[in-house]
Amino acid sequence: MTTLALSPPRSSLPVEESLALYLAEIRKFPLLSVEEEHGLARDFTLTGNQKSLHRLVTSHLRLVVKVAMQYKRYGLPMADLIAEGNLGLIRAIQKFEPDKGFRLSTYAVWWIRAAVNEYVLNSWSLVKIGTASTRKRLFYNLRRMKAKLGIYGDKPLRDEQAEEIARTLDVSVDDVLAMDARLNRRDGSLNAMAGAESDTERLELLVDERPDQESALETTEERNRSHHLVHTALGTLNEREKDILTRRKLTDDPATLESLGEDYGLSRERIRQIEARALQKLETRIRELIATEHRNIRQALQRWKNPILANPKMGGVCPA
Repeated sequence: MTTLALSPPRSSLPVEESLALYLAEIRKFPLLSVEEEHGLARDFTLTGNQKSLHRLVTSHLRLVVKVAMQYKRYGLPMADLIAEGNLGLIRAIQKFEPDKGFRLSTYAVWWIRAAVNEYVLNSWSLVKIGTASTRKRLFYNLRRMKAKLGIYGDKPLRDEQAEEIARTLDVSVDDVLAMDARLNRRDGSLNAMAGAESDTERLELLVDERPDQESALETTEERNRSHHLVHTALGTLNEREKDILTRRKLTDDPATLESLGEDYGLSRERIRQIEARALQKLETRIRELIATEHRNIRQALQRWKNPILANPKMGGVCPA
């Protein structure tokens, strides 16, 4: 079995060439069918079979790169982001329960993102931006706040904009400006333009954009997950709220407020109020479910101390 490193090789080659070599290598590993994935996951769960682990890991390495690329603007080496994402992938495989009916990619993407997030935040702890709580608040909300103000890309904040964001997030203006500068940093080698007349960045050229089975499956699984969240959240509504919301928002042919009012003997305005309240309850419950997922993943990652090297069962990352 081929031994595979956790990240693009560190060599005398330019960063983008090393990454290109790594991407070329991981594309050689085939994706798995539903049946293959389920069989390998069960085998590893029950027996710790390293060959099954190897195939599960290698078939999802492209997913890790895809997630890691979402963090390419954050001023950290892409090789390190990929390495941390791969650790998250392996942890996901360790925790995965194949008989629950979800694909591994759907489950693993949360672990990969959590691992990369944790790495970015830990790396930035060396940068004096407020407390850990302040860093997290800014890291997760600053781009969204800038978008609300109509500020996109790497455009810097004006003083009055920084002050408004600081008030909203309850942090200092200096911390807002420091985080904004940090988020706007680019890895010059990876994000350099491919040519004088091109708007394409080098890193984007390294990723195979052809439609593939993995992307299609990810889209399907994300849609299934969304349906599951909505179905679970509907359980918080009473029967009248559930019926009104379902008939108004969750069908191809939505009922009118007037028709629902006739069915329930209520005014159009009263039906609208019930619908609005049900939507608010549904949104709150979905946010709680997602927050619980993220919290469980973060807590598990924090408890996870060097799992690959320290756990004899794993025997290394991808054993030969």
